[in-house]
Amino acid sequence: QAQLVESGGGLVQAGGSLRLSCSASGRTFGIYAMAWFRQAPGKEREFVACINWSGSTKLYADPVEGRFTISRDNAKRTVYLQMNSLKPEDTAVYSCAAGPQTMRTSGQYPYWGQGTQVTVSS
Repeated sequence: QAQLVESGGGLVQAGGSLRLSCSASGRTFGIYAMAWFRQAPGKEREFVACINWSGSTKLYADPVEGRFTISRDNAKRTVYLQMNSLKPEDTAVYSCAAGPQTMRTSGQYPYWGQGTQVTVSS
């Protein structure tokens, strides 16, 4: 079982950068695939990026491809989301999730953090 806590959200101007972190408890962190999802007001939760246990496989949603980078440090039990060239449409609550495989669907991830707000002003 994993408990996840996100940090690093905030307010940034369009074109700026933020780095989100997701710290996990539990000795089995290294075997989980990790993912970031986001949910904007009035919209459904959407996939952002995911990474397998070793970091060798990374998947991105089309809207963030080339701007966002997911990475992980298993020794620190932390996954990161580096977000560059931010746009107002990136505004959302960002949540990290842990699960058995790198999947784009939220239902495949049994463990979730509370989320962190990212607001991008124009």
